[in-house]
Amino acid sequence: MPHLTTAATRPAELGFGVPGYAHPLVAPVEWGELARPGTPLHWVVLNVGNGPGDRPDPHCLEAVGRLRNTGTRVLGHLDMAHGARPFGELIAEAHRFTDWYRTDGFCLDRAPADRADLPETRRITGALRSMTGPGGHLVLGHGVHPYPGYAETADQLVTFSGPWTDYRWSQVAEWTADYDPSRFAHFVHGVPRTHLEEAVRIARWQGAGTIFFTDRTARAAPCGQGARGGRPGENDAFEALPGYWDEIVSRIGPGVSE
Repeated sequence: MPHLTTAATRPAELGFGVPGYAHPLVAPVEWGELARPGTPLHWVVLNVGNGPGDRPDPHCLEAVGRLRNTGTRVLGHLDMAHGARPFGELIAEAHRFTDWYRTDGFCLDRAPADRADLPETRRITGALRSMTGPGGHLVLGHGVHPYPGYAETADQLVTFSGPWTDYRWSQVAEWTADYDPSRFAHFVHGVPRTHLEEAVRIARWQGAGTIFFTDRTARAAPCGQGARGGRPGENDAFEALPGYWDEIVSRIGPGVSE
């Protein structure tokens, strides 16, 4: 199974990053589960309408409030469109997220991955840092391994987002071995229950500290999806709880190691 030997020597304290459930009115069970004590959540993405929406949503305000009361980070969803979105638009959306929902940071969906886009991405994340302060959390949702310089522009990089059929044979970039697993996230859909243990093992071996696995399959993509991102319909796969949610929570919960 492809992995970096160096990553295998560094056991990751795995936890969940939730790419963004459906609206709380559509997915009330999902949002309720996130507030359950003992769930190893690193952060949850809030995506009201491919961003913050046009006005504060009372249902989202309530859901975010419950999560923040448990100490869970809530990140606003910003779509970079692979570098095509203007700087001003992104910053304006970020201000709405912080003003309306008091988000703890941002997940920049469809983040560019090429070296040529690094300076502008650094400019954007620098502006976001000035908004969030030192405690803010920034996630770049590449969905693939980007140029290594991106690791210095955010707290975490989503270096895989896609189907299990690709993930089980995926290769990890060698440069990631120089960083702690807490710097990387993997999102995988279509993971059968019978392969859940294998998927968790791959994440550990490849040095990912944050994961979201689901048995649901794609039918337009979460933070990090390579081609809303590249693969149509993948957002739907992450909008609800996986069928084995309780099992995976118990597998990687507090005190659980492999």
